[in-house]
Amino acid sequence: MIKKSVFVALLILTSGSLMNSNQTLAQSTSSPAVANRIDLVRPDAPELAKPGLYNIGVRTLQLFDRGRPDVLNVRAGQDTPVYDRPLTVEVWYPAQLADGQQAGGSYQVLTRNTSLTATLHGRAVRDAAALTSEGSFPLVVLSHGYPGNRMLMSHLGENLASKGYVVASIDHTDSTYDDQKIITSTLYNRAPDQRFVIAAMAAISAESGHALQGIIDANNTGLIGYSMGGYGAVNNFGAGYSETGVSFLGSPPNRLLQDFAASNEDFRDTLDPRIKAGVPIAPWGMNNGFWDAQGLAGLTVPTLFVAGDADTTSGYENGIKAIFDQSVNSDRYMLVFKNAGHSAAAPIPLPIEFYDREDQTGAGHYTDGVWDTLLMNNILQHFVTAFLDLHLKGISERREYLDVLEDGAEAVYSLNHEGMPNPQHTYWKGFAQSRAVGLKMLRGKP
Repeated sequence: MIKKSVFVALLILTSGSLMNSNQTLAQSTSSPAVANRIDLVRPDAPELAKPGLYNIGVRTLQLFDRGRPDVLNVRAGQDTPVYDRPLTVEVWYPAQLADGQQAGGSYQVLTRNTSLTATLHGRAVRDAAALTSEGSFPLVVLSHGYPGNRMLMSHLGENLASKGYVVASIDHTDSTYDDQKIITSTLYNRAPDQRFVIAAMAAISAESGHALQGIIDANNTGLIGYSMGGYGAVNNFGAGYSETGVSFLGSPPNRLLQDFAASNEDFRDTLDPRIKAGVPIAPWGMNNGFWDAQGLAGLTVPTLFVAGDADTTSGYENGIKAIFDQSVNSDRYMLVFKNAGHSAAAPIPLPIEFYDREDQTGAGHYTDGVWDTLLMNNILQHFVTAFLDLHLKGISERREYLDVLEDGAEAVYSLNHEGMPNPQHTYWKGFAQSRAVGLKMLRGKP
């Protein structure tokens, strides 16, 4: 077991080399506060992983979706009650720091082990003024797993905000560490939660006097979901649920999930055309029959799937890859971490508060049996940047980072003495020599 003091010392010694040289740490690298940083970039990370040029702010919003079906209190054969569904949302955005205001801040975050609260450190400044001089920025919505919380992918939230995106990360009610209910609520509410937050952020941007007025371009929205977040995202990309899903043991009574089923002729009217690109990470559901070929044929949004090929929760061949293969009408990619499990890429690294404890309950939520979590986070940041820049900002050159040889282990790295590619060079753009051997990138065109 790694002692906490040793782990912190290692981070102190290495943090300078891990950080990009043009980034300023919010805390001194001589302080133990360097632990649990969500903005670290390994020296062997791919090119686009490093933070962007924008200072970033962060705000917490409390939203309510009025009149949402109350699926936890509905009874078979009875009318469906409704309620005002609360959602807490963390928003990262490009900021205009005041004179003398320094980048950086911390977050108090409940972990998968609900007896532990972690202190995370990042670059965002709490309630900083939004940058209004450059117009609006594309919206990205983050949706966690079951259970999870809005900080599970905070590394990605800060990273994308520093590159000119407004990022809204949801605490899904009934699905967080401290309020987890039976899966019935998550099965029904995940997709409408995501759509509601898009609509709410668009309204906020149009609200006179709001701190985020005018900076959110919800007409260009990217939706990123992990596990059950990916389940909801795949539905919002146009894949209606199957009859098996509607009748699933944990689904709501009275066939309420039919609202989002492929067989429902009104389903497509519920989709939000502002979603222009999507990233489902380890999306759950295919291995439990929630989709079939008919439903997946409706998925038309450009999509970057992310998977570990040893995922036993969502499944790989009969799960994530099957979704990818059958989404025949989407311009799509699938990034595969060889031998990685369900925790591939999305969760933050294991918080230091877990170290030097006998009780390791919840630790596996943040770790993988093969891969280093920070490296996976950096690889995800690299590819999500390329994918969203391509589809939300129209930067066509970013496709070069995606259209790579399928198996990184088969790519050839060959540069001349001036550092220019030789004719036989086929290595993944943005990767140093040998750093893509554990990855695959599958390609599917509509």
